[in-house]
Amino acid sequence: MMGIEWLKPEVFFGSLLFALLGVAIFWICFVIVDKITPYDLWGEICEKKNTALAIVVGSTAIAIGLIVSAAIHG
Repeated sequence: MMGIEWLKPEVFFGSLLFALLGVAIFWICFVIVDKITPYDLWGEICEKKNTALAIVVGSTAIAIGLIVSAAIHG
């Protein structure tokens, strides 16, 4: 049972730090993926309504998130 251990400042701020680190790493990886693709992802998905590309980009985002979370969790 967890109790209120998560309210300790070192636990709370440690969790906050790792969450921010995970989001930053995810964002950097996603920007890299956006830069290495030969076309504008945002334009293709939003303006041209490319559903297949949206699924691929969403899957890539999920995969990057899983990798980052596994790396942070250990």
